Amino acid sequence: MFIKISKVGNNQQVSTFILRKDMKRILIVEDNAFFMQFLKETMHFRFPSIDMLEAANGEEAMQKIKTLSPEAILMDLRLPGENGLELTKKIKAQYPGIIIVILTNYDLPEYREAAYQCGADHFVSKDSFLSIIGSILTNHDTEKDNSNSTGAH
Repeated sequence: MFIKISKVGNNQQVSTFILRKDMKRILIVEDNAFFMQFLKETMHFRFPSIDMLEAANGEEAMQKIKTLSPEAILMDLRLPGENGLELTKKIKAQYPGIIIVILTNYDLPEYREAAYQCGADHFVSKDSFLSIIGSILTNHDTEKDNSNSTGAH
């Protein structure tokens, strides 16, 4: 099972992010505690075998990357200290294989272009990401309900 996010930007580029169940760790870098908790719980519900790590700033993120080796990072654009773009550039220089998805409320062409120039693999608005996760959860619940029915009336 995976999440596939396709986003057509203003310049008509398509970005697809695939989250595989065989991933062991995903790091969420987000300074908003409420959004962090919501995203972590939502992702854990859908992908219980993936360890959802969290960091509130760049320094904490770099420590977790060094010690825990996540396969993917969901990164906020605006962070205290180093912003998500600076942090993305730094991470990609040291760990080029890590998938970085910028999640932001600022879905503007100039931010999108800057994110890709800094090495981000994907750029998705938080609203789009949450909508996709929500629809996956709804489909998951429907599939679960259908598999629990016996067919007897």
